[in-house]
Amino acid sequence: MTTSMWRQPKTVWSIAFACVISFMGIGLVDPILKPIADELGAGPSQVSLLFTSYLAVMGIAMLGTGWVSSRVGAKRTLLVGLALIIVGAACAGSQDTVGGIVAFRALWGLGNALFIATALATIVNAASGSVKQAIILYEAALGVGIATGPLLGGWLGGISWRWPFYGVAVLMAVAFIATLTTLPKTPPAQHPTSITAPLRALGHRGLLTVGVTALLYNFGFFTLLAFTPFPLAMGAHEIGLIFFGWGVLLAITSVFVAPMIQRRFGTLAGIVGALLGFAVILAVMAIWTEDKTVLVVGVILAGAFLGVNNTLITETVMKVSPVERGVASAAYSFVRFSGGAVAPWLAGNLGEKSIHLPFWVGSGAVVLAVLVLLTARRIISALDEAPGHGAEPVASKAEAEALTVGDA
Repeated sequence: MTTSMWRQPKTVWSIAFACVISFMGIGLVDPILKPIADELGAGPSQVSLLFTSYLAVMGIAMLGTGWVSSRVGAKRTLLVGLALIIVGAACAGSQDTVGGIVAFRALWGLGNALFIATALATIVNAASGSVKQAIILYEAALGVGIATGPLLGGWLGGISWRWPFYGVAVLMAVAFIATLTTLPKTPPAQHPTSITAPLRALGHRGLLTVGVTALLYNFGFFTLLAFTPFPLAMGAHEIGLIFFGWGVLLAITSVFVAPMIQRRFGTLAGIVGALLGFAVILAVMAIWTEDKTVLVVGVILAGAFLGVNNTLITETVMKVSPVERGVASAAYSFVRFSGGAVAPWLAGNLGEKSIHLPFWVGSGAVVLAVLVLLTARRIISALDEAPGHGAEPVASKAEAEALTVGDA
């Protein structure tokens, strides 16, 4: 499997590179949350809006990604998304108020919506080998980007909190050029996707259940990402190194450990085990929030569980419903990002009352995510009973066309 997975067309590697740069943008900002709050006189709840505006706009915009890409082609959609990220990041770094940064983070979120949904679907469709291998490759790009982002963000943030924003803009410009020059032209789809296709796709119980599961575990994920820097109360360099360790474990487990767990225990058991492990870590962090060693170890270990979960749940999204992969990705991302946008804001507000509360709420939400996922255990378990853990979406062509093709 390893040999064939790394032998991919140039198209796949071009998009994977852009994905690395895109996901660097997430972690690049994390080490500077507290410096922004200190310099601009803002509290955790205000600074958390940098995540909330980004996620809310990205989630809602996901509904239109398939409609756009099916009409202008994947390449143009990716380029427009990258261009919006460049403008949003550069302008965010030039602001003097939290409100201004929040506004341009929203533009950044719009660009990310166009890019992420299109990139995942394009990699899965263009890659040689199985769906599983394509998703592992996508998660590898995600892991490398998330791992290196905080490291670079900590280094740039040590100069000024503005520099990581400018760093994202420069890196995205590199990704834009790479995508423009190496990705072949992609024509519009023969049957354009209806703008309502993602909402109709959520009528599939399996896809909706997985989306709600991701929405709930995002409460734990963004508590870890957006709130932990405040009780840690360390400099940008230190925070960057801690989240670099988190990202390294995430990358390793998403690529190497998740497939082994799936083969040994199955997809459902793998996701449930990863989420329960993450919930336990958040609970431990809730009890010993004043102990920085516990927080540091907790953040890094959480990467291992999140890496396993990310690969298995993304693969499930691509296979569990009878819709086109781009539509499935958009529908799933709409639910988890638009709903998950509440998570960082809630964590910031709870943290101003008690530094323990955000971790308790995050842990409880992740446990609830497991309970929701188990309501669709028969649907998800059916994937493991199919050859190659359901190498193709489990539906007929007629069912897929009925859900994804519209006349808009």
